Amino acid sequence: MVFSSLTFLFIFFPITLIVYFLTSSRKLRNIVLFISSLIFYAWGEPIYVVLMVFTTLNNYYFSLFIQKAKDNDRTKISKIYLVLSLIISLGILGYFKYYDFLIVNLNNLLNINLDIHNLPLPIGISFYTFQSISYTIDVYRGKLKAQNKFIVLGTYVTLFPQLIAGPIVRYSTIEEELENRTETVDMVAQGLRRFILGLGKKVIIANQMGFIADNIFNNSNTSAGTIMIWIALLAYTFQIYYDFSGYSDMAIGIGKMIGFNFLENFNYPYISKSITEFWRRWHISLSSWFRDYVYIPLGGNRHHAIRNILIVWLLTGLWHGANWNYIVWGVYYGLLLLIEKYILKEVLLRIPGIIKYLYTMIFVVIGWALFRIEDLSQLFQILQTMFVYESISLRTVMIEYQDIFYALPYFSLAIIGSTPLVKNSMEYFEKTKRKFNHIIIDLYHISILFIVVIFLVGDTFNPFIYFKF
Repeated sequence: MVFSSLTFLFIFFPITLIVYFLTSSRKLRNIVLFISSLIFYAWGEPIYVVLMVFTTLNNYYFSLFIQKAKDNDRTKISKIYLVLSLIISLGILGYFKYYDFLIVNLNNLLNINLDIHNLPLPIGISFYTFQSISYTIDVYRGKLKAQNKFIVLGTYVTLFPQLIAGPIVRYSTIEEELENRTETVDMVAQGLRRFILGLGKKVIIANQMGFIADNIFNNSNTSAGTIMIWIALLAYTFQIYYDFSGYSDMAIGIGKMIGFNFLENFNYPYISKSITEFWRRWHISLSSWFRDYVYIPLGGNRHHAIRNILIVWLLTGLWHGANWNYIVWGVYYGLLLLIEKYILKEVLLRIPGIIKYLYTMIFVVIGWALFRIEDLSQLFQILQTMFVYESISLRTVMIEYQDIFYALPYFSLAIIGSTPLVKNSMEYFEKTKRKFNHIIIDLYHISILFIVVIFLVGDTFNPFIYFKF
């Protein structure tokens, strides 16, 4: 089930909210969230609910064991428990996500014929696995006390707003809210507005950008030519941003409605003036996770910084997918960040802002080509076409790509929405406190919801990129 579906909007979510607010105690509300989250996940993958619950049980019991060992000054025993927990959690993730990739490459390398399993990837496994192990690691580090109530921890791991596509929420962020949160009418209203904005990002903009990108990349009848390749990559650049940031907005909005304050996951990354700044603004929860649980433990900037950065970005690429293009994508960004850190740092301080912006966006678009095209031979061909001009006739464009013309005007919405312009305008509008301003703001959000419903009723194209991660 996805947020941008009529089933979620008009059946699952309203029923969940009604049952949630009809219960009075915090314990019952957590039980409602836990059960509804399992139903939400089971809607598309009933078998893999067992896997998610097992992962939760693994981290629940081992964290209790770690806490008990630490309380008794048995540090070595607590470390053994931590390692066992990590082996189980990462072993499950590795088996389902990377086993076939490893076997295929071993077969090719050693000229053998080991069987692959072709298991479907459990939706959201990377997100809930990282959440679970961050909790266990923090208990081991002494930053948290182990939670002895399974329903509370289960609610944290399975919480449906951020279960299948993040943001990656740390237990420490919502520890207090899991048992002592408050829900108010104002929070519900704020959350609903945020949810609608995210829904609009996804359905109105991301889907149209995805339609353009897919039609160009998937058309095998003719060579797309340089201009069409750049249009496709720009469309994909906006698609992945609005797809994922829209989902994060929806998750944050739903969380707000039920009393949780999730941290922001995006901060207008497409206004960045360096690759370093871009990664401070894009998928913030993942970047901070790798910083705190991989980069700093390896030594951070203090010891072997170059090695540590490359390791982190190799793992970041692998986290996104079991394919060589993701590894190339990770190493690509690792090298760019090293170049900025050790070579271009002073240069970037002196050149004009517009040059820095263009430099950043060109490399970001190239990065999305590496990310989008999984076939390496096709990827190299597309990269060549991007920079070695290849013409395409107007007649070919009109015949082969006529379906995308209706979606091209949405580029204007995508460009405007990728800047803080709309947000700043709305904040200014709210601060003026003129008569009827709140009514106009509510009508704005209602209009977005109305348009979204029209799109969902009349269109079956509704992909979500980050489900496969």
